Parts: sequence; C-alpha cells; structure tokens
Amino acid sequence: MFRSLFIALLILLSSGCLMPEGTAERGLDEEGDPLMIVATTSMIADLVREVGGDRVRVEGLMGPGIDPHTYQASEGDVSAMTQAHLILYNGLHLEGKMTDVFAQMRQRGLNVHAITEGIQPDQLLSSESFAGNHDPHIWFDPLLWQEAAYRVGELLAATDTLHAEIYRKRASTYADRLSALFAEARERLSAIPEGRRILITSHDAFGYFGRAFGIEVRGLQGMSTALEAGIADVREVADFVVEYRIPALFVESSISPRGIQAVQEAVRARGFEVRIGGTLHGDALGTPGSSAESYIGMFRSNVETIVANLSTLPQ
Repeated sequence: MFRSLFIALLILLSSGCLMPEGTAERGLDEEGDPLMIVATTSMIADLVREVGGDRVRVEGLMGPGIDPHTYQASEGDVSAMTQAHLILYNGLHLEGKMTDVFAQMRQRGLNVHAITEGIQPDQLLSSESFAGNHDPHIWFDPLLWQEAAYRVGELLAATDTLHAEIYRKRASTYADRLSALFAEARERLSAIPEGRRILITSHDAFGYFGRAFGIEVRGLQGMSTALEAGIADVREVADFVVEYRIPALFVESSISPRGIQAVQEAVRARGFEVRIGGTLHGDALGTPGSSAESYIGMFRSNVETIVANLSTLPQ
C-alpha cells in the first residue's frame, strides 16, 4: 500500500498535476478566493479553520474516530494534497509512514509543513518507546496548542501575504481562548482528590495532559498504536489498578476498546471491580454536531468525563 502511494505521488508530480507556479502567491490578487488547505488530523483541520476563518477552505484527511498512527493515505488524498496551497501535518511521527510522503512532496516544491516545527525540545516529552523521538500528542496541553496556533498563523500569512495580518490577529485571538481553556480545565480537574489523580487510557496519548494538570497517566499501549498491547501489558495495568484501587478506566474514540475491556476482566479476576468510565477523544475529534466536534469542545468533553469518573469512589 505504501509503495503504491509513492507511485501515485510520482505520477501526479511528473504529469504536472500541481498547483500552478506561484501557488504560495495565489490569493494575493484574487480577493474572493480562499486558500485551499489540506490537514491530516481533525485537530489540525479545526485549528486551521479557527485561524484562517473565511479565508480558508480546509480538507481534513482523517475524520472522527480515525487513528493517525496507522492511517494509510489513498490516491485521492495524494491528489487533494497536490492541489492544495498548503499542506499541514502534525509531525513528530504522529502520521507514521506518511511523513516520508510529505518529505517527498516538499522536495518536489509543494508547500508542506509540520505544525510542531519550532516547538523547543525542552517543551516536548520524550518517547520511552522510540529513543530519540518525542511524544507527538501536543494538543493535550492547550498552552502547547497555542504554539501550534501561532505557527499556523505564520504559515497562512506566508502563503497569503495580502491577508497576513488577518491570520496573525486570529491566531492571537484563538491563543487567548486557549489560555482561558487551560485555566478552566485546571479548575475543574482540581475537584479530583489527590489520591485518585490517575488516568488510565487505551494508549499513552495523554502525557502532556498529565504534565499540564498534575495527573499521573498510564496507557495500555505506547504512544503509537501500531503495536497492540500484549498479555503482559494487560497484567501489569491490572495489577496497578488493584494496588491503587483506581475507580475507572477510559477507552478512546479512535481505538478498539478490547484492550481496556481485557484489563477490566483481569481486574475482576483479582477480586476488584473497576468500571469503564467513558470514552475520551484521543487522536481525533468527535462527530459533527457532537459536543466534541471542535478542539475546545473535545477538550472540555474529556475533562468532564475524567472529573465525573475519578472524583467518585470505586464500587
């Protein structure tokens, strides 16, 4: 599949199926034409809409419930990217092998950027699973997501210089909303008693959340979902749940619940009951029309689910 994707890319590039020369300048003299942006994840697509407003038309490759770690781009995705003014992806290996496609596109002259470029290494969490790499799930700290918002603003400004100040102003306004979200979440999460500030989820995506809000986080799988959890992983988490009498486990919307259900069964076999407290949105936003369809809505939804289930005593 990955080889065929490269072939499709090369065919499109060699056949001239690209935006016309000067793509980065298009829109400077076409006041009514929005920029065409392709974003990989639903979080990035939402961020671009917030910063770009009606100046952008965004196509997100990965919809609700889609796991970016294992996503396989289609030929249609490649075609959409080659027609875009700007392609944005998370980076830090979140998109797996698609990173190689982005590198190839950049070499061929397309306007491709990772939104995590420019974040200082000391702000990033290291990955225990992959030496030398960092945790890509930066959106779980609203203050780090501010950095992504400013970067998107600058990338849009560089692509459409005529409206540069609009993008910068919208990025700043959205960053203020993220500061307010951070303060709101910190206040709500303070309702969880000190001894129960432990979050167990399907995979290790909530590290930045834990660091930002003083919560210990354990994922059944590692930072990437490419490798499934084994029996030893289930046993280890089950022992931890029993030892600390954790009241609830959480599944994630983009990952099969089987792993967490296996932990629940293993805990029950040890004579303790732990409930599945609800579904968190990890690597994707919620469905359109739901409370989690936007980044801010998703973050609030996660916080409320966590507070409601970790603030109560185990059965």
